Amino acid sequence: MKVSLIIAVYKDFKALELILEQACNQTYQNFEVIIAEDAISEEVPLLITQFAQLKIKHCSQDDFGIRKMRSQNNAILAAEGDYLVFIDGDCIPYPTFLEAHASMAKAGYVSSGRRVNLGPKVSAEIREKFLDSKKLANNYLSYFFKVLSDGKEGHAESGFTFKPNGFIHRNLLTNIKRTTSLLGCNFGCFKKDIMSINGFDESYGETAIGDDTDIEWRFRAYGLQLQSVKNIANVFHLYHEKRSRVIPEEAELLIEMKERRDEGLFIARVGLDERD
Repeated sequence: MKVSLIIAVYKDFKALELILEQACNQTYQNFEVIIAEDAISEEVPLLITQFAQLKIKHCSQDDFGIRKMRSQNNAILAAEGDYLVFIDGDCIPYPTFLEAHASMAKAGYVSSGRRVNLGPKVSAEIREKFLDSKKLANNYLSYFFKVLSDGKEGHAESGFTFKPNGFIHRNLLTNIKRTTSLLGCNFGCFKKDIMSINGFDESYGETAIGDDTDIEWRFRAYGLQLQSVKNIANVFHLYHEKRSRVIPEEAELLIEMKERRDEGLFIARVGLDERD
C-alpha cells in the first residue's frame, strides 16, 4: 500500500529539514512526501534538492494569513497514496512511524496518534544537531527522564513505542479502553474516506477548528471509527513559544460547527470541490 506523508509547513524550514532527514530513515519504503506549505518560499524548493532520495511533491499558496486547511486540501489532491498520514511541520516522526500507520490502517477506521512534547533544551539540541531524533527514538528509555524533566507540557510517556500487533500491543494496549480524539498533527486515513467528506473545511478561516475538532466529527458522521495509535505511531513535537491568537469569530464558528454536527451535515462547506 502506498502512503502519502503530508507535512503542514509554515516558515519553520529547520524543522522541515529535520523531518525530511527522518523520512529518509523510515522502515516503511512505499511512500511519498507532500509538503503542504501555507506560503510561497524560496527555502522549501532549495531544501527539497538536498533530498533527492525521497519522492517529494511541494504544494504552496500565497500567504494570506493562516490557511492550513486549504494547504492540506492542496496536498490531498496531489497525493498518489491510498493512505494519507498527516503531521505538522514541527513534528518529527519516529523511524517506524509510517510502518506503524500502514500496519494499523484498516477499512472503516481513522488512526489518531499522539506526540511527545519536547521541552526547550531537548528541542534546541535536536535543532542544533547535538542530538539525533532517530537516536532519541531508538533509545527513548535512556532519555526518558531527560525528556520528562525538560518538558513543560508533559506527555513524556507518549514516547514509548511498541510494535503494531506485537505482544504488548495484543495483550495490553488492545485490552485497555483507550478513548481518543483526533489530533491534527498525527493522524492517518484512507484517501477515499477524506475525499468522501470533501476534505478539510476551509470555511473556519484562521482558527484551528477545522484541523481536528471539525474533521473528527465529520469522519464519525460519515460512519468511520477512531482508533488510537498512541505508543505505536509516534512523533516528537519541537518546543516553541505558544502563539497567542485571538480570533473574534472563533466562538461563532464553533456554534456553527455544533449546529452542522447536530444536523449531520458532514460534507465540508468549502473543501476539495472548490478547486478549479
